[in-house]
Amino acid sequence: MKKILLMVVLGVAAVAGAQTAGQPAQGQPAASQSSAPVIKDPAEYNAYVAAYQQTDNNAKISGLEAFLAQYPNSVMKNQALEILMGAYRQAGNTKKTLETAQKLVESDPCQVQALTLLAYLDRVLAQGGDPNAPQMLTDGKKYADQGLGCLDKATDPEVIKNKAVMKAIFEEMKGIKELTDKDPADAAKDLKAAIDDSPDTVKDFSIVYPLALSYWPDPKTPTTPESSRNAIWYAARASAIAPPQAQAQIEKYARSLYVRFHAGDDGWPDLLAKAKAGTTVPPDIETLIKPAPTPAEQAHKMVQDTADSAGALHPEKMDFATWEFVLTNGAQADQDTVWTAIKGKAVQMNGTVISTEPDTFMIAGSSDDIDAKKADITLKFEDKIPAKLIPKDGASFDFQGEPASYTSNPFMMVMEKGRLLNAKPATPAHKPPVHHTAKPAAQ
Repeated sequence: MKKILLMVVLGVAAVAGAQTAGQPAQGQPAASQSSAPVIKDPAEYNAYVAAYQQTDNNAKISGLEAFLAQYPNSVMKNQALEILMGAYRQAGNTKKTLETAQKLVESDPCQVQALTLLAYLDRVLAQGGDPNAPQMLTDGKKYADQGLGCLDKATDPEVIKNKAVMKAIFEEMKGIKELTDKDPADAAKDLKAAIDDSPDTVKDFSIVYPLALSYWPDPKTPTTPESSRNAIWYAARASAIAPPQAQAQIEKYARSLYVRFHAGDDGWPDLLAKAKAGTTVPPDIETLIKPAPTPAEQAHKMVQDTADSAGALHPEKMDFATWEFVLTNGAQADQDTVWTAIKGKAVQMNGTVISTEPDTFMIAGSSDDIDAKKADITLKFEDKIPAKLIPKDGASFDFQGEPASYTSNPFMMVMEKGRLLNAKPATPAHKPPVHHTAKPAAQ
């Protein structure tokens, strides 16, 4: 991108200089010079020509500076500033390049070459850690807005030819400023527009990585699936074009976004390889980056995984925590499949006492609810239990009961025909992990 910028800004400036800042007519112009500026003062004319024709860059800078100081209102002022701006850029003097470009814009508010250079340099210097970065970003956005307003009115053939790249430079500047101002939606819009207007932008880490951040500014906060996919893709792309010392860190970040959205790293190597080889978001991005299965989808898979070789389902073989997960999150058909298999069947399991009455125990049966000290089973006995046999609150014990009814939210299973068992306590069942898909952020 930097190479393109130099070609555009300096190339356009050079061509413009050759076309409009060449040797001006002296006195009354000839018919073929009717559009050229006219310098009527011979001394002014000679001073300009002497500076313009210098072949040594430093001598040209000195001559033009002297000319502008002596003739601040010359008809050749803008042309002299254009050439001087290019000379300072060629000399590698960024400070004087910026100062000259600012003077040129003050004199000609729609000098697109100068506006492009100002927007670009302000962004690059600000991103590079310049201590005056906040002001540079503010100024750069001002020049970008100004430049975008002037591009449509430009008549210079070289500006028109390079309009898309110049437009991208202005959009990049705006996007970086918007991201800094915590306006990720507008930042994503402008940075993506820059890539669309100048595809070579996807080779510029200083644009691609901020674009990834703008699509998903806070990884802990879910965003829309489309934004999540864009963030993952451009973060992966950024890892391929990052400075060598930062590539591993950026790749780790991109992978973390992928795992958060997909709930696993399967498919990540393929995506990373395509991002390194590709440029913009591929058309099959929804296939490449699939969201995590919904709780209902997970519940359905749990039920289907109980199938035997003949295809018959056996949900009665699930542990209690899996029943709880399906009966809480599953589609009605999956809940019905599980409930039909276990209702009225004697179940022996281990749990933790939450509270007791002589004929009813409140029990935590899954490890999560045990940790939370929250009952998920109501165990009813046909006869009152003798006080000496009632376990203390918090005790682990074995029991038997027959599922009779349940409520999904909050989950509670009622078991009847309860019995105390003397078997060695078993390990409580663990609830399956729930992988939530990214939900749209509140607008």
